[in-house]
Amino acid sequence: MPRKTTTTDRRIQKSKMALQESLLSLMQTNDFKEITITDIVLRANLNRGTFYKHYQYKEELLDEIVDDVITDLIASYREPYQHTDTFALKDLTSSAIKIFDHVEKNATFYTLVMKSRALSGFQIRIGNELKQLALQDLDNWQSNPDINYELYASYQAYAILGMIMEWIQDDYKYTAKYMAKQLLAFLQDRRMNTVYRTKRQMPHPTGLHQEGDRPDDIHAK
Repeated sequence: MPRKTTTTDRRIQKSKMALQESLLSLMQTNDFKEITITDIVLRANLNRGTFYKHYQYKEELLDEIVDDVITDLIASYREPYQHTDTFALKDLTSSAIKIFDHVEKNATFYTLVMKSRALSGFQIRIGNELKQLALQDLDNWQSNPDINYELYASYQAYAILGMIMEWIQDDYKYTAKYMAKQLLAFLQDRRMNTVYRTKRQMPHPTGLHQEGDRPDDIHAK
């Protein structure tokens, strides 16, 4: 019985993935308002009945795509300090920075963010999510009474967002690895000795080794 449930879940996930990919593909050449459910299911090689098992409107499908991307964005942002009590920027390695890998993995979506009216507000949402992550997850031990940390969190969030948007506009001409190294250089140049304490426990992190600075790490192929 559990095996049947697992098989069913996989089929549902496969159908949803096909519908999501279909919608994103259609949005590359069509305005969202012009895309029909028939267009979506035909591109996905599914039928309308399958669509309506999971969604009532195409807007629900797009909302799910956005929510999935946001969930993965949050996980990628938290990657460097998962399951640790302290987080020192001087000890951070570029291999621990996963936010650019996240963007690269969702490149079709993020490219659409730059040109689709249906996703015009997503840039602001990304900035707000990054700001809230900085405020919620990290305590700066070396707090400065002269600094408004809510404004500082906005500064950090939109600096990262600016790097992401520039990368997209340049058609991902750099590798995700190079972008991570650049972000690390910016952070460590400004606050090499800053130490944070995490406010929450996270899942176990991935390895934190440091890559070499090879030329093929810089430009995407």
